[in-house]
Order: sequence, then C-alpha cells, then structure tokens
Amino acid sequence: MLKIVPDPPCPAESTDYLEDILVDAMEHALCGLAVSNQSIACLPKSPATIMLRTVSHELDAVHSLLECALERVQLKRQSTLSPIH
Repeated sequence: MLKIVPDPPCPAESTDYLEDILVDAMEHALCGLAVSNQSIACLPKSPATIMLRTVSHELDAVHSLLECALERVQLKRQSTLSPIH
C-alpha cells in the first residue's frame, strides 16, 4: 500500500504553525479554566470543589506556560525577520 505523505513545512512556515498550535492550546486551556471555575461557582460546598480548585490552578499554570512559549516564538520570529545592523 502506498502512503502519500506531504513534505514537511519549510522553516519559515514552521514558526507560524507552532504559533497557531500554541494559540489553539491557550484557547483550550482558557475554556477548561472557565468550565472549572463555573463548576466551582455552581457547587461551592461539594467535596469535588477541592479537586476543581486544583484543576483550575493547574490550567492557569498551563495557560501561563503557553503564553511564555508563544512570546518566545514571536520574539524569535521578529529577530529573524529584522536583523540587527
């Protein structure tokens, strides 16, 4: 069976692709954070609230790490586009 695989993206496109993935991941983390916060608000006295607070904390940490990674990708792209003279 012949499997056709596209060529890998060229280096100029790879930073755009990585940036898109990071933005998508940030959006998913924010959605998860919103759902966990809403669940905490709806179930304030539930025993599961402790777990939901932990999930919220971890999703917030993931979101912060994704923001940092996105900033680094954008800085790297800017430095390659505008060389210092």
